[in-house]
Amino acid sequence: MNKMTYFEAQKRASLCIEDKNLDKEIAKFLMMERFNLDTTHLLLHYRDEMNENDLKQYFNDVNKYIEGYPPQYIIGKANFFGHEFYVDRNVLIPRPETEELVEWVLSDYGSKDKLSILDMGTGSGAIAVSLKMEKNNWNVDAADISDGALSVAKKNAKANQVDVKFISSDLFENINQDYDVIISNPPYVADDELKYMDASVIQYEPHEALFAKNHGLFIYERIASYIQSISFHHHGDLYLEIGFKQKSAVVDIFNKKLPNALITTRDDFYGNPRMVRVRY
Repeated sequence: MNKMTYFEAQKRASLCIEDKNLDKEIAKFLMMERFNLDTTHLLLHYRDEMNENDLKQYFNDVNKYIEGYPPQYIIGKANFFGHEFYVDRNVLIPRPETEELVEWVLSDYGSKDKLSILDMGTGSGAIAVSLKMEKNNWNVDAADISDGALSVAKKNAKANQVDVKFISSDLFENINQDYDVIISNPPYVADDELKYMDASVIQYEPHEALFAKNHGLFIYERIASYIQSISFHHHGDLYLEIGFKQKSAVVDIFNKKLPNALITTRDDFYGNPRMVRVRY
């Protein structure tokens, strides 16, 4: 490969990406993240010549993106709630919408010094680790059925220097205590919602963390049954992320299982109904 400066490499990458009708800003993102450069240091390096290995690595990254690979998987990290998380194909890439679920818990309970929380279906651990980083005195546990996901989540807890207990469990099968708060971003994509999804998500992100039976409602039904079973001896709050078309169906599930619960929904920053709180 011919020698290039950082500027020349980014310019060529932007043109290649734009030619495929993809987001040309990813050329800058990949360069900054791969080589740990902020905007200032990228500008300072623009006229410097890239060494051969870095140049080859950069265009390998660019080609992967053009082929459809999510950029976060390419560089192995994603940002969530102001923190950096390792991600690979064992876990979903954390989304900004899920940050609002974390913010809702913090707005409701931020004044509490002691709180026990379970993050069900933790994936990368983004929710659990973020909550623990905000409120170190809280007891935060996190569960997942996937050993691969738990391995990633443990890595993120260690990297961010927080103590989170991780539990291998098919939903609540291995959960042996009650919690003040349960929070979950479960699989909720229905088959008929495939048309709304990016091809890269469908091709590369773990399907077991995306799709659910019964029009995407199967996991909510199982969660509702569990909450019903414990509500006779324990009261708390359940926070859920939902699909943007599922508000009525999810609320109906919990109304039937928990007729005395207080159910509140909340829109995300796009104005879509994406969150439910069940106070039982």
